[in-house]
This record gives sequence, structure tokens and C-alpha cells, in this order.
Amino acid sequence: MAHRSRGRTLYRRVRVGAAALSLGVFAAVLPGCTGVDAATTGASADTSLAPTPPKQPPPQLTRAQVDTAVGRLDGLVRDEMRRTGVPGVAVGVVHRGRVVYAKGFGVREVGKSGRIDTGTVFQLASLSKPLASTVVSAAVGRGVVGWDDRMAVRDPGFALKNPYVTANVTIADLFSHRSGLPDHAGDLLEDLGYPRDYILRHLRLEPLAPFRASYAYTNYGLTAAGVAVADAAKTSWPRLAADTLFKPLGMDRSSYERADYDRAADKASAHVEVDGRWKPSTTENADGQAPAGGASSTVDDLTRWMRLQLDNGTFDGRRQVDPKALDQTRIPHSVAMDPLAPAGEPGFYGLGWNVGYDERGRLRLNHSGAFDLGAATAVTLLPGERLGIVVLTNGQPIGVPEAVAAAFLDIAQHGRQTVDWPAFYEKVVRAAAYTGASSTDYARPPAHPEPAGAAAVYTGTYANEYYGPVTVTGDRGGGLSMTLGPRRMSFPLSHYTGDTFSYRTRGENAAGLSGVAFHTRSGRATGVTIEHLDANGLGTFSR
Repeated sequence: MAHRSRGRTLYRRVRVGAAALSLGVFAAVLPGCTGVDAATTGASADTSLAPTPPKQPPPQLTRAQVDTAVGRLDGLVRDEMRRTGVPGVAVGVVHRGRVVYAKGFGVREVGKSGRIDTGTVFQLASLSKPLASTVVSAAVGRGVVGWDDRMAVRDPGFALKNPYVTANVTIADLFSHRSGLPDHAGDLLEDLGYPRDYILRHLRLEPLAPFRASYAYTNYGLTAAGVAVADAAKTSWPRLAADTLFKPLGMDRSSYERADYDRAADKASAHVEVDGRWKPSTTENADGQAPAGGASSTVDDLTRWMRLQLDNGTFDGRRQVDPKALDQTRIPHSVAMDPLAPAGEPGFYGLGWNVGYDERGRLRLNHSGAFDLGAATAVTLLPGERLGIVVLTNGQPIGVPEAVAAAFLDIAQHGRQTVDWPAFYEKVVRAAAYTGASSTDYARPPAHPEPAGAAAVYTGTYANEYYGPVTVTGDRGGGLSMTLGPRRMSFPLSHYTGDTFSYRTRGENAAGLSGVAFHTRSGRATGVTIEHLDANGLGTFSR
């Protein structure tokens, strides 16, 4: 929501959970692009002809093994809370159609007495994605759309930089992050206050990597597909999710609208760690990218969803989602991560899921989510075992939910932890988290900086087709500030050297101090490049 969670997600590539849980697994053969005819015509795909996940081996975990792991969960969670200080955790486990564990730990907000329980509402961040793919699977099963419907048919206004990609990109391409859009495209526009429609329209300016031959995690790409599905159903995304998933399953405290989380009496507040102490925080409103990172829910509700997933679309004996449509979410659509070692296997991404196979050939689905401003979540399913675990926390991403889930599954399989999962995940999460930090330390100007020009050299308005205008103004003391975005967010500029200044970034994707370099000619600035906004070459503004 990131993984920075850029866009409600923890990690820049959101591969931490898959990376660790794929250790020692074998790779499945990557299927080719599915439903070519449907992608060409825009017609709904016939899921009876689509690839299905490899046949699963018989269940190998006994109820006793799972019970042993369940019996260790209290200790696992409390150990992690003592080690990290994270304020609150909630955990749910489903096995063979039953909720075998559901419990809350800690407090909803530091300094207050409210306790976490299984009905406490958490922000899910990117755990919203597998929920979203479940919603779309329901729509596919009802013939509203097909996974391989072209966006050009479902949303004629949607465009990317390459005309061929615009004409052929499908719902499945966007849900599997293989459209060619760059990593987290559009998230910085959200930080500046731009609404969803503006962001989706401006994805056409983003440079593209090879179509269906590259992977880059894009919240707004997935959101574009989710919104197109809702439009096909003649409703909004939050209403589609409520009508097709939340209400039928009795997930009464689940929502894709931030207002529902905000008004919940029993909710877990976001927290960040500052100088070794946890303090309450406020995450950005994720309504603009709701399918990708805007959901909120409880352990009680998510165990219902896990039961649906683990029973192939059936809940309490009633078919809710077409299992063939659901199957399409569970096959590898993208190679998302290179092997971690010469003899290792790559990581795969399906449709809203990290997809892997363990050394015994069992399908493993998982996803992490986080807001760097204060939430971290994880879910892992073993469909062949009908076993799943979800872990929700109200602290910024430091690996707690992933470590608890991995330790639980390790104990179920081996009777003990074969890896020090807390230490492993702390290291991996910190390495994978995007800092966005500049290569220049703007907090330490040169000992003998070149002088800046007069304020009049820099003041004025500069245009940018992607980010909109930036206005640079001066004050009576000679200082400069710049104003960006529809909310006219103001950022004071600090001189670094010559025509280079710095500013402190804000928002979910904040990266500390970043550079602002003016381009001058004949004593007047003709343009400015804002470093933090220039990752994809879009950060230069012209006077």
C-alpha cells in the first residue's frame, strides 16, 4: 500500500513472501499467454479451454501436524511482538474447511486501552490484490467479463504509450503486472493528490518495457483492470466487491472504501517506528487504487474468504465463484523474480497472487501488503492441503506477518522451524523495501557551495504533461518554495550548491531529501528537474 509500499504495498517488487517461501521449491513450466483468440476479439474467454494449475499431490499434512503448529502460534506471535515491539497482531488459520485458530494480540493504538481481537478492522494494503482477483473471478464465472478481454474493448479510453500494447493489453495482463508499465507507475501522482481518473489517463505517458515479457508491480495498472470490470458490471468497484464477495460470505466488516475503515469503532490504527519507539501514524487514502490496495477487513472475515479459496469457490456448500475462473489466478502468468541462487527457481506471479510450488509439488499462493506509513499483512494458502494462514499487523513493514506465517507452516511440515524466520524476514524486508534515497546526501551541503542565483532567476511556473505545473515562488527573506499538484502542496527548497536545491518528499512514497536542479541559460532558469519524480524520465518541467 508497500513497499515505501508504494501504493499500499510493502515492497517495490512485492516478492518478499514468495522469495522466502520458494526456497527449495521446483519451478513449474510457465504457460504461454492464455486465451489468444479472446484477447484478439475482446470476447469473454472460455475458461474450459484455459490452462489449469498442475494436479496436486494427495494431502500430506495430518490434522495432528497442523494442530501442533496451531499450538505454537501464541508463542510465535508473542515472541515477535516482544522482539519488534509491534503494537498489534491478529492471526487466523483455516484447515479442511474449518477455522482452527483466530486470535488477536496487543492494542489497537499505542497509549490507549483498546485491545486487538478477531473483529478488529485492519488496513490490508496489497493483500487487497488477491481479494480483487477473487472478485473478478466471480465476474468471469458469471460471464460479465473474461480474464483475457482486451482493455481496448472494456475501456476504450484506456491507453498506453505503444499503440500495439494499447490495442491488445488484457485484464489478465494488468492483474499479472506484465503490461510493460514501469514499477509502481502512477503512485507518485497519487502522492501529489491527483485523483484516479487523472492517473489512469496519464499512464499513456509512461515508458514501456517489453509487453508480456517483463514484470513490474503496478498498482494503477491492476486498478485500471478492476475498474473496467466494475464498469462492465454497471457498478463501482466497492459495490461489485460487496455484492459478489463480501455480502455472500457474510464479510460484514470488509470494504474497499476508506470511509468504512475510518468510521469503524474497532479498528487498528497505523503505526511507525521512530527512534526505537512505535507511535500512531496516518496512512494515505487508497481509494484511488482500491482494487490494488484499498481494502480493509478483519481476521474473522478473511478466514471466510480463505475457506472459499481453499474449497475452490464454494462456501458453506454453495458455489459462489466459478472454480475454472479461480484456477486462472493460480497459474504463473509472469516470471516475477530471478532465482536467488544459481540452483534456485524463479518466482512467479499469477493474477493477484504470488504463485509457487514446494519441493513436494504443492501449489503455494501468498501475498504480502504494507503501507510504509503503518500497516503490514500477509496471507499464505496451500490449496492441496486446504490450509491457509492470514496475519495482520498495525505496524509498518518489518517482516512480522511473513515471519509468523512462514514459521507456522514450517512447524506444520517439519515439527520445528528449519530457518530462523524472524531474522530472515527482517533482513529480506529491509533489503527489499524501496528507500528512494538519492545518491546525494542533501543534508550535508558542500563545504564551499557555489552560490545560487537571485530568486528571480528561478521563480515562475514550469509545465509538465505528466505531473502538471510546478510553481516556484520566493519569500521576502530570499527563500524559495515550489507548489505541486491539484492540492497545491507546498515544498520549501533548501540551497545545496549552484542551481541545485533540495526538498523533503512527502506521502506514502516519501524518500527523505531529494534534489531539485534548475537548468539556467543567460541568467534565467529555462527548466527544472525534480529528482524524486524523475525515476522514469518524466520529472523535467519546462518554463
